[in-house]
Amino acid sequence: MTEQQTHGRNVSREFLEDRAKFIRLETVRLTRIAGAGHYSSTFSAAELLAALYYAQMRINPAEPDWPERDRFVLSKGHIAIGLYPVLADLGFYDADLLEDYTRLGSAFGDHPDMKKITGVDFSSGSLGHGLSVALGMALSARMQGNDSRIYCMLGDGELNEGQVWEAAMSAGHFGCQNLVAIVDRNRLCIDGSTEEIMSVEPLTDRFASFGWNVQRIDGHDLDAIMAAFDALPSGNKGKPQMIIADTVKGRGVQMMEMSLNWHVGNLVGADYDAVIEEIQRGLQPVTVTEVRP
Repeated sequence: MTEQQTHGRNVSREFLEDRAKFIRLETVRLTRIAGAGHYSSTFSAAELLAALYYAQMRINPAEPDWPERDRFVLSKGHIAIGLYPVLADLGFYDADLLEDYTRLGSAFGDHPDMKKITGVDFSSGSLGHGLSVALGMALSARMQGNDSRIYCMLGDGELNEGQVWEAAMSAGHFGCQNLVAIVDRNRLCIDGSTEEIMSVEPLTDRFASFGWNVQRIDGHDLDAIMAAFDALPSGNKGKPQMIIADTVKGRGVQMMEMSLNWHVGNLVGADYDAVIEEIQRGLQPVTVTEVRP
């Protein structure tokens, strides 16, 4: 059994910080190839993606269809631009395939296609479906008698979808402890503040009322992320697990942090170079206290 075939791997915080930086840099680079991309939604999830794939999930790129692997359902599929470089980096496919990202004939679109891309477990599109699919996977794993975990990342704006709450109720009823949902709680959706569009709080109480065990953490603090993963119980029967990760949309690029203008965008010229340099310098203290237009 290789290191990537166990729940959790011993990697340093510094390594994970570097991989989160890598995710941000690749997002900027791939967006330039495509001509547009989801910067801020991906940046808010960079640490979460790094921790999941490089430290937590039981995967084996040499055997991508390994039946006992953990699965990842990217319900907020528009941040696939941040997932693709990770899968390439881990060896699921050649990184050169990303050089024609979103171009005609490329397997790599704005949302992931599990039939075309090795290592992708869910073909996302319209938001709101992922938690239901992840629940089905969790139940299937339990029926097959394996201890795979199913991780599902949702956006907080996505919680407006009624299907999410049907899945939440069902997961509590069926006691799918091997289902781990992660909400990227960055407080913004494409139309504005989540609390102004359709309030989702109090999230902890709401999921707890559906029978979930809930942890709430700083989604950019890698120590907190890994501690939350370490606290996950083993076994596939019990309360489903929810991690609410409070994040900053656009984290890592000051002009994008909590701004409504960078859900989708494209950097050119000096702006591109400046953002690359800022990301390379590393995360700065968060100073944003309100949504900027």
